[in-house]
Amino acid sequence: MAASTPISAFALELAWRTDQGRVRQRNEDAVAVHPELGLVIVADGVGGATAGNIASQLAATTIGERFQRRPSASPTAEKARQYLHASVEEANITLLLHAKDHTECAGMGTTVVVGAVGWDWLAFAHVGDSRLYRLRGTEFSQLSRDHSFIQEVIDQGFFNSREDARRYGIGDNILTRALGSVPNVEVASNVIALESGDLFLFCTDGLTGLVPDELLMQLLSSIDHADALESAADALVQLANERGGNDNITLALLRIGARVATATACD
Repeated sequence: MAASTPISAFALELAWRTDQGRVRQRNEDAVAVHPELGLVIVADGVGGATAGNIASQLAATTIGERFQRRPSASPTAEKARQYLHASVEEANITLLLHAKDHTECAGMGTTVVVGAVGWDWLAFAHVGDSRLYRLRGTEFSQLSRDHSFIQEVIDQGFFNSREDARRYGIGDNILTRALGSVPNVEVASNVIALESGDLFLFCTDGLTGLVPDELLMQLLSSIDHADALESAADALVQLANERGGNDNITLALLRIGARVATATACD
């Protein structure tokens, strides 16, 4: 439903999916998309932890509700980043309090990656190893940075690549940050400018753990019209399942269309 005042100067197209995969007994991922807010949330309950499915759903719900209470419908980019950052922090506290009141949920946690579209920018925040990618022309880049042990040892120079670290026996799924783990979790957040034609992929490691960046870029580069966005979402889930489907698979696609407004959004 179109808003009386557009949230963005660009036309926005969205598609999202979540799938149990072929191995897991339940889906511990969550995806929440609020087109009227330009808000996308993807969360991955910590694999094997108690009540991971509750953690991911609770995080997605808390962030969505908090963002709806934001004081300005047309914030500046920096205000939106700060509010998104605070929404993720609130979700972390909500998880801790829920686990305290419900002993069966003790130890639950989740990753999260969330984005909010503004007039000509995207604010995003993340914790854990759920990712945000951008395809701009022929450039495919990961905008988030995994909060994982394997990423840390690479950043510290112990290994030159993930492949080198894996050969040494370091697994991909050891998180260094997750919501619900500590009271003061460190949230990463940023703002980037939008360009017509940008395509963003929010996803859990059930996709990226099985589908390498080269294949992701190849598939996303083939999208050429609105219907293809839905087809691409289906194709990504199918590809991850064909390559093993050993985890839940969740993703959201956001495409920035043509500029449809030229006025400057109010603060």
